Amino acid sequence: MLERMRKRTEFSVRSGLLALVTATALSTAPPAAAADTWKEVGSDRADPLTESQGLTSVEVPANSPNRYTGIGTIPADVRFRGWNHVGDPDASYDGHYVEPYQRDSGDSKMFRVQAPGGGWSEYTHALRPGEALNNSWVAITPDGQWMLAGEYGTMSRLLVFPTPGVNPDTSPSTDLPWVATVDLDHPVRDVQGCDFSGPTTLLCSSDDPEGSLFGITRPLLQIDLSGPPNGAADVAGHVTALRQLPLRSGCSGTFETQGVDYDRRTGTLRVIVMSPGFCVLTDSVTYRFTRG
Repeated sequence: MLERMRKRTEFSVRSGLLALVTATALSTAPPAAAADTWKEVGSDRADPLTESQGLTSVEVPANSPNRYTGIGTIPADVRFRGWNHVGDPDASYDGHYVEPYQRDSGDSKMFRVQAPGGGWSEYTHALRPGEALNNSWVAITPDGQWMLAGEYGTMSRLLVFPTPGVNPDTSPSTDLPWVATVDLDHPVRDVQGCDFSGPTTLLCSSDDPEGSLFGITRPLLQIDLSGPPNGAADVAGHVTALRQLPLRSGCSGTFETQGVDYDRRTGTLRVIVMSPGFCVLTDSVTYRFTRG
């Protein structure tokens, strides 16, 4: 994901096309009809450097701005230590903010946590046998105590961790354990972000380019859990494809869906979609949806 974004940006800079494409208009084609309850209500430009990977709304402190991740949001010291990819973040309802990180190789993942007071800490998880290296997203349960995380590729599970910095059984000085699993009744592919819209409901963005799993490419997914994750036992997850996410740009080619956020204060769902080719710089979008 990171390498594809870097190549896109380098291509546009080398070719000098940025000045030519800034006047490129978004396609006016309406979104495809979808038999679901989520209605597109607006959009905002997504900056390819600082808003290209993920996003989350933050409730504490009050009136906090939305948070985004991208290539340009990785601190220099973090990148220097090899953590060169950041995924879709989330924030607990008490104001702890968590970003998932991965490296190109190795045997661990990292979760970078900012406490409500502003201080940062890092929690490392050692990979277990069969666990993928990627660390694409995190979703914190409404009670704040547990955190789901996702692997890239075709998967039939989600991983459950105690929420670093929130759950009292976590510490930056010890391994962050994978304590339970969400077993999915249908495989999912290339999930880039998930967020809780209720105690047992997840909304997820998939970058699936094939469409063979659900009959549509790049779907918005809903995962209904058999119970709230509590770290004590695995839970089941029922997967439903709700609709294809919008794929509109002044350029043709391969889109990339990224992170997702559900703001419970407003009932607004937001999903980032990065545009193909050099249009990644000009008309990548964060779409907004509400229940129709």
